[in-house]
Amino acid sequence: MFSIKNLFMFDIKDLMSGGKQLAGLDIGSSCIKLAEIQDHPNGRVLSLFSRIPLAKGVIVDGVVAEPDALTAAIKELFRQSRCKRKKIVASISGNGMVAKKEAFAQMNWKELHALLQDEAGKYLPFDDMAEVNYDFQILGQHPYNPNQMEVLIVAAKKEIIEGYTDAIEAAGLIPEIMDVDSYALETMYEENYDFDENEVILLINIGAAITNLNVIKNGVSIFTRNFALAGNSVTEAIADNLGVSFQEAEKAKIEGIVNDEKARAAFREGLIAYTDPVCSEIERSVDYFRSTFGAETIRKIFLSGGGSLIHGLVDDLSHRMGLETEIVDPFKKIKFDNKILDQEAAEQIGPIAAIAVGLALRKIGDQ
Repeated sequence: MFSIKNLFMFDIKDLMSGGKQLAGLDIGSSCIKLAEIQDHPNGRVLSLFSRIPLAKGVIVDGVVAEPDALTAAIKELFRQSRCKRKKIVASISGNGMVAKKEAFAQMNWKELHALLQDEAGKYLPFDDMAEVNYDFQILGQHPYNPNQMEVLIVAAKKEIIEGYTDAIEAAGLIPEIMDVDSYALETMYEENYDFDENEVILLINIGAAITNLNVIKNGVSIFTRNFALAGNSVTEAIADNLGVSFQEAEKAKIEGIVNDEKARAAFREGLIAYTDPVCSEIERSVDYFRSTFGAETIRKIFLSGGGSLIHGLVDDLSHRMGLETEIVDPFKKIKFDNKILDQEAAEQIGPIAAIAVGLALRKIGDQ
């Protein structure tokens, strides 16, 4: 296992390999979520889920801007939830993180590791590789060239990783694994959904500040992208247009209503315009994927994150993309303790909990 300062995990197939499970800590720009999952003879059970809001400006574009405030929030979350686990898995996202697939001549893991130690800068868009941590995963034989193999390389600036790990350690916790939001979402999906061989699906997490896209095939990611248009941009557009507070606009975008009864129908229609920048960026990302992976056809879209709850977004995106679209269910196969959640609450928080659930499924010893 790599050290925490140089660690990314993304081989979903080794998830069942055993080892002690960790608490999953999803640090978003507007909220932090904590989840615990336990193994039982009849399956996996969510034994803890808790969340608290995070002040604006603590996390900016996926970077920890106010570490002391983040540490204080993590401490409060653990206090309120009464979580006893000290070893956790967290994740990063944003423009400071890069994930890309490259083709290499066939070689073993040690040979590739030695090659990337010398030549990683050829494949990653960073000026100084001394300031970057990276990891890789051999995906298998290249589909069009048997003499080559496909490799997924994930990298992030050390200062970004350390911003999270330092804040977590200051809260008295041990950051055992640093994952990536898109791959945590993938872990959650693989645990809860069956899929056909060669089936291609698109996972989209619309958070408060960042939207993550991950196209997976046969349980392996083949394309990822992040962009800084998400739920907050929609809320701000509504607030500016209607002249209401951010909190009022946030409520309106989810419920699809405003206080003025006569304006409700027009507002619901207008929500499509407010969400257009996000949906258009998703469309451009999918168009790029299709132009790059012409032989692959996306079958379905699964949405998660608080932004997925925007009124009418599922139907609008499905219509625009011409693809079946639905809200992901992180509890489709994972049971939950009725003392923690009831069915109604689980349906409400499911999309918001998706990444935290994926993180909580990680175990010490995953490769």
